[in-house]
Amino acid sequence: MRRSELRVLANPAGERGAWPAPSRAPLSLHRRLPGYAPTPLVELPRLAARVGAARVIVKDEGARLDLAAFKVLGASWAALRALDLDPEASLEEVGAGLGGVPELVTASEGNHGRAVARVARWLGLPARIVLPADVAPTRAALITAEGARVERVDGTYEQAVARARELGGLLLQDTAWPGYEEIPRWIVDGYATLCHEIDDAAPWAPDLVLAPIGVGSFASSVVRHYRAADREHRPRVWGVEPAGAACGMAAVESGGIAVLPDEPHTVMRGLCCGAISSEAWPFLSEGIEGFLAVDDRRVPVAQAALCAEGVDAGPTGVAGAAALIALADDARARAELGWEDGQRVLLFATEGARASG
Repeated sequence: MRRSELRVLANPAGERGAWPAPSRAPLSLHRRLPGYAPTPLVELPRLAARVGAARVIVKDEGARLDLAAFKVLGASWAALRALDLDPEASLEEVGAGLGGVPELVTASEGNHGRAVARVARWLGLPARIVLPADVAPTRAALITAEGARVERVDGTYEQAVARARELGGLLLQDTAWPGYEEIPRWIVDGYATLCHEIDDAAPWAPDLVLAPIGVGSFASSVVRHYRAADREHRPRVWGVEPAGAACGMAAVESGGIAVLPDEPHTVMRGLCCGAISSEAWPFLSEGIEGFLAVDDRRVPVAQAALCAEGVDAGPTGVAGAAALIALADDARARAELGWEDGQRVLLFATEGARASG
């Protein structure tokens, strides 16, 4: 394997963090969403044998409602909290009294925008989604099919966020900055449902969890869950990101949130971000023990490996599997991170192929 296909960074400070266990309240709301069902856990025996693990299991978010991604878990809970709606009612019930305002606004690489658009449709509210210039037309079409307006910027995800901040309405952004932390925190709270579902259904407890990073919101939810202070078995958590958008690794190397000097680029569109969310950073810096930045060339290899075991995932959804396969081929990287054969490993397929566009 060419060395450039994987970079790793051990983070000794990642052992420090311990937080209160996330609430199960969002799970109660999500169980009342139209079409809700827990997404499946899929055993990957061939991948486990390939990488030297005792077992590998993946949470397949391609089956989340009909959205083929997990993002609706955060968007729905944050909308309910931001609009001060009854947490015991369904979104459709409470939406009937809102009168069609305000407009829900967000910037997205695709999946989060579609989730916000779906929540707006449930609530009977308008939605406007701002996309970077290079988001595929198929992703934009999925959003407009939910009834939302799509606006494009001639620039990056960060520039799309800047535009969304100018629009007014209710901003449901899944990244935070100073002065805008509460809604991103509620989005992270909503993601907790995914890990609660794993606890309720998993046949075994993982020794190692690989969490995709992006802006860090989902990864921070994973860290809060598996590094909870009262958790009996606390696995190691490693963060995975694209080599062309490794903003988590850059933050650890610089000792704080750092904006990547070059424009981020990757086929893993949901992880194509230039800086970590300020709300996520404390959890990542003290809860993730190792960072892996994997080259895009590993994506089709990982997609084929998962597909062979019944999981049809989009490029973003195979980040963990891609990193795990690359790590298995790199003895030096395994030594740097302290990889041990015979572990039980948990992965997240955060999007299905239908969501990738």
